[in-house]
Amino acid sequence: MRTIRIHVALPLAVGTTITLPAQAGEHVARVLRLAAGDPLVLFNGDGHDYAATLAEVGKRSVTATLASRVAAARESPLPLVLAQGVARGEKMDLIVQKATELGVAAIMPLLTERSEVKLDGERAARRLAHWQAVIASACEQSGRAVLPRIEAPRPLAAWLESLADDGALRLALLPEGHVRPRDVAPGPAGAILVVGPEGGLGERDVASLHAHGFRGLQLGPRILRTETAGLAALAALQALHGDA
Repeated sequence: MRTIRIHVALPLAVGTTITLPAQAGEHVARVLRLAAGDPLVLFNGDGHDYAATLAEVGKRSVTATLASRVAAARESPLPLVLAQGVARGEKMDLIVQKATELGVAAIMPLLTERSEVKLDGERAARRLAHWQAVIASACEQSGRAVLPRIEAPRPLAAWLESLADDGALRLALLPEGHVRPRDVAPGPAGAILVVGPEGGLGERDVASLHAHGFRGLQLGPRILRTETAGLAALAALQALHGDA
């Protein structure tokens, strides 16, 4: 039987009974059609799964009693940051969802030279909240109990200037790159992977990346779409240096 996992942005403690947030409660009651006495697992991003039982499923509230806590050992030993040129609409949702499933530690949406998506302050905030919900849902499905960090979209140049020199391997996915995933050796700090939007990275983008120590990574002779390229590179890095 499939384990039902629900993310709740609440403090969780064994032996307590909590009221699920409205959206989570509605999902449990109306979509999953669970009833009082049914088991489920709750998590809040602290790295643990909390086994729980539904205490009440009502029209106005859904409550659950937490019985036990167990550490969820599903995080990759390789910290990966995906710095993704913001793609249009559902493409970006797909990238965020699948990158979460592939175990990234963080996602940094970037506005680059050829970005087609324009995000002002209010719209950027709405998109960030939407992507956070996509991440939570992907963690529910994939079994992760730690939510990848995601930030509001930033211009590439500003983000590069803010990068700390923490020893992370710096890679940019480029068709003309000379480095293959098998050739790199990420250390304990992991790796940062930059992927361009639909139009790819522009000349100024590439020059800035090289100036900040990024090496060109290539997957093969074919040009991949933005929603394919980063995910393929993440999967390769995880298989060679992370989860394998």
